Amino acid sequence: MKKVLITYNIFADLYRGILKDFDITMPPDGVQSFTYDEALSIIDEYDALHSMWNFPVDRRLLSAGKRLKIVSNFAVGYDNIDVAAATELGICIANTPDPVTEPTADVAMGLMIDVMRRITDFDKKQRTGKYVKGIMDNLGTSLWGKQLGIVGMGRIGSSLARRAKSSGMSVAYTNRNRLMPEAEIALGVTYMPLDELLRTSDVISLNAPLTSQTHHIINSETLAMMKPTAYLINTARGPLVDEKALTEALREQRIAGAGLDVYEFNDTVTAELLALPNTVLVPHIGTQTAECRAEMATFAAENIRNFFFGGRVAQVNKK
Repeated sequence: MKKVLITYNIFADLYRGILKDFDITMPPDGVQSFTYDEALSIIDEYDALHSMWNFPVDRRLLSAGKRLKIVSNFAVGYDNIDVAAATELGICIANTPDPVTEPTADVAMGLMIDVMRRITDFDKKQRTGKYVKGIMDNLGTSLWGKQLGIVGMGRIGSSLARRAKSSGMSVAYTNRNRLMPEAEIALGVTYMPLDELLRTSDVISLNAPLTSQTHHIINSETLAMMKPTAYLINTARGPLVDEKALTEALREQRIAGAGLDVYEFNDTVTAELLALPNTVLVPHIGTQTAECRAEMATFAAENIRNFFFGGRVAQVNKK
């Protein structure tokens, strides 16, 4: 019987059901997660590791897993895993892309509506009695008729495009690889190079993975290309944005506003950003629904089951 080490103590009944043909080990009752050192001390006994997005799976841990064949990560990202080391050691790295798509697109769309229509701003003013009603006071920006520019047209970008189209927006996109013509027609989107996308869009949504090419893709130079009436939305990865440059652009009103779910310095929001009124800031809630969490756990467990018994595995390090 194959042995699976699960680093955290959530969804125990679900795992026991899906992995009923495996010998699984989870943290004991009352303990949320194994520590890195605890996992390191026993990993040599296991054929599979099921890790959480914040659990470090580095070369040392992977090398210690003498029997290890697969690491299934509870996340769409895998920044916590040394993928190069795993590939070198012949270990499959899998993630959970499908369950996060619609919830993350919901948050991107919600941030866009919120910051453009100033919903959170008005909520605060209503609660504190500071809202002053006037025909031309406290104006927001309509979504209808505006252009959304999506940077990264993968699953989440495509889902956001569908939402935006239903709100009367036109959608342009840029991507490492251009979509096939039939896919562009089906989504009703137009391809543009990044600089054209930035110059012409009323909203820019970042939906790209973090790579050496996309790190600080939004910086002082690219921010200067955007309209002063444009908004930036980021639900992808914080380091896609040079946060200092963004803060300066927002403070000087060189762009109209930003809605952020992720931040350059992990989950730390800088005091400068917090002080800005033209922002909506949420604490990385893209996948934070009860349904999504259960679906992610199911998907991660099925990655392991399918790896050993045949079936689809969402592998990220295929050779």
